[in-house]
Amino acid sequence: MKKIITIAGTNAQKSINKNLLSYTTSLLENVEIISIDLNDYILPIYGVDYETENGIPTAIKRLDELLGTANGFIISLAEHNGSYAAVFKNTIDWLSRVNMKIWREKPMLLMATSPGDRGGTTVLESAKTYFPYLGGSIIADFSLPNFYDNFSENGISDTKLKEELNQKILLFKQHLNNQL
Repeated sequence: MKKIITIAGTNAQKSINKNLLSYTTSLLENVEIISIDLNDYILPIYGVDYETENGIPTAIKRLDELLGTANGFIISLAEHNGSYAAVFKNTIDWLSRVNMKIWREKPMLLMATSPGDRGGTTVLESAKTYFPYLGGSIIADFSLPNFYDNFSENGISDTKLKEELNQKILLFKQHLNNQL
């Protein structure tokens, strides 16, 4: 069975990106889902001086080992002032010190949502540019705008957006299943 690791790029307990991730994974069958909560990895702010004095935190070594077991990744990024949430950026800064190819060239579905019209597209564009340097094999990306208008307890309520996500998931699953 293929193992998919999901990460919501936030430390918010009531995150709309976590809601989008949960909905998305509910549409997948015959896979093992491992959800990473960044709150489980309390880390100092990355700095070369800190690393020199203290080494790489054990939590990062454990997280890196876990990422190494994945067949694919689904990541939903929170957008803070047009960029990654600080907790997510700090985590990938630390992870890159263990293995620059954090994502190990595994298939990746990138997502973002926000309450606004752009649905996190700025952070998605940044990730689509940056993640390939970190070993990201981005198969598809999806933006859900106006979260509170387009998402309910039953998932995505807008038919067009729901179909778009389903197509992105299908593409992701095809790549996942084509792995050796």
